[in-house]
Amino acid sequence: MRKGSAVVAALFVCLLAPGRGMAADNPVWAGTCNLPNAATQWMDFGVPQFSSVFGRPGVVISASSGAFPQQMRDTGARTVYWDMHLKARVGQPATPADPSTIVAKANTLYDFASTQMGCPNPVIVENELFGASLATPWSDANATYRQNVLTFLRQLSARGAYPMLLVNSTPYTAGDAAAWWQQVAGVADLVRETYVPATILWKQGPIVANRTLRNKYRTAVQQLTDIGIPPQRIGLIVTMSTTVGFGGRNGLQPASAWYDVVKWQVLSLRQVAAETGISSLWSWGWGEYTPAETDPDKSTAACVWLWTRNPTLCDGPTAAGPAFSSSRTEGQIRLRSGLQCSVGRDSLANDAIQRLQLVTGDRDTAYTALYSRLVEARETPVTTKSALAAEQAVVASRFHGSRSAYGAALSAAHANRAIALGILADELRRAQIESTMPAPRPSEADISTFYTSYPDLLVRRVTSRDPVPWLDGLKRGYALSQIAPAELFTAKAGRRSLVRTPLGSYSVTPLGDSVPLGLLPLGAVRPAIVGAIRSFARGAAYERWTTVRQKDALATAICVRDDLPQPGVVDLTTYLPFLSVAG
Repeated sequence: MRKGSAVVAALFVCLLAPGRGMAADNPVWAGTCNLPNAATQWMDFGVPQFSSVFGRPGVVISASSGAFPQQMRDTGARTVYWDMHLKARVGQPATPADPSTIVAKANTLYDFASTQMGCPNPVIVENELFGASLATPWSDANATYRQNVLTFLRQLSARGAYPMLLVNSTPYTAGDAAAWWQQVAGVADLVRETYVPATILWKQGPIVANRTLRNKYRTAVQQLTDIGIPPQRIGLIVTMSTTVGFGGRNGLQPASAWYDVVKWQVLSLRQVAAETGISSLWSWGWGEYTPAETDPDKSTAACVWLWTRNPTLCDGPTAAGPAFSSSRTEGQIRLRSGLQCSVGRDSLANDAIQRLQLVTGDRDTAYTALYSRLVEARETPVTTKSALAAEQAVVASRFHGSRSAYGAALSAAHANRAIALGILADELRRAQIESTMPAPRPSEADISTFYTSYPDLLVRRVTSRDPVPWLDGLKRGYALSQIAPAELFTAKAGRRSLVRTPLGSYSVTPLGDSVPLGLLPLGAVRPAIVGAIRSFARGAAYERWTTVRQKDALATAICVRDDLPQPGVVDLTTYLPFLSVAG
């Protein structure tokens, strides 16, 4: 972008950013031409076949020629003008119209539309921009086409109209293209066509489908707000077409399933509009111009669409029949204050994430850690009594029984006792889960590789009164420092010692001093290596197990703005190593 263009673009962003030159409230056309004076308005593509459904107060319908616009206004509905023939006026990217004809064509359309709408300031919807995704530098033909579109919209605006431009694909907004979009938004609303086939949504169910819709709608809005387009200049439009292969019903059966998807579209649009402050929410595809678009269920779908918006507009449940779910809350973001997520019957508080973030230094890490805890605890609960016992062992073995020293260590890590007990419960839970994981005997090649790779790893020969986990369930053998408690390597040789760990206390007698692994013959330490490799295998199996369950649980998760946790494994003892089971 040339320097001058960059300055103009930057100035545009500053002038039109919400809260700056334009008030962050109602769209510029609100309250004009008998339209409601509201921040976000619902609008629908009008067809005579469904005039009895849409023709009522509280509905804004698009119309164009003939007596239909006035007939709709006579029912109490309000109207905007829909221009289906933009390409005939400005051309297409490869075949632009003669630029010298554009102003006259805009004047002709304005004169007709203002007459049809019965007011000098009509909203005029232009269907639709071609080649929105074309990257710059544009061809000469496309540059001319884009300039034609801009000139046409500017002239409509200059005459007093409020243009809206439908955009049917992801807009390319980098480089010089951004300035063009900003210039268009200076005189017109940009309405993004955002379609997801109902067949896909129905298979996902109410929670995931609504999340899919909300995220798609948010993305469509953000693509424009990221380049400084104010939300009051942005709309979203969804389709109710029934042509298979398109973004509407797409052959979904039974009809009640489609009605549910129609309802989800309304609720998701409303949620995103509330978050972003966009100006208009549209439906179209109601027309039955071809056999493929003729659908006996469209009239009922239209009633459900209106009922979901406002139950006084139509009796959707009665029209849709008993198979239709009349819930307007299922799958929606309806969380108690302070909650970040609900996951089935469980919940995750934002305050808990923020407290743990002080320890991890990163919100996403804390979020994942608490989410994985929630999921795992459903299958493997750990009692408070067990966590307290583990804490007592930590204080006794690692802080010489000093509670104050333990508290100081927690404070230094920006943690508190509640966080510590949670981490200890995680450690106990993981150990319990890992104990159930498969761990096949390693090959001789794996044993040899381990032996040659870790010659400096300390080992110590010990005997225990009971089987211990760091000897792979045996009572005697070489303990490896990487998996055995640290206290085991400081205890006096030949003397029985009580080794306290979060997993329990063990009576152990060291049979010699600690030595590097590489100083002992492989045959002597083979059982220890086998135990270590099997321990690592169980750890890897646990990570796979928990990740799968966390991903599955996301299907039941409802989170603020659909900000979901990332499934994964977080070892919080990285931040508080004295709480580790291994010591």
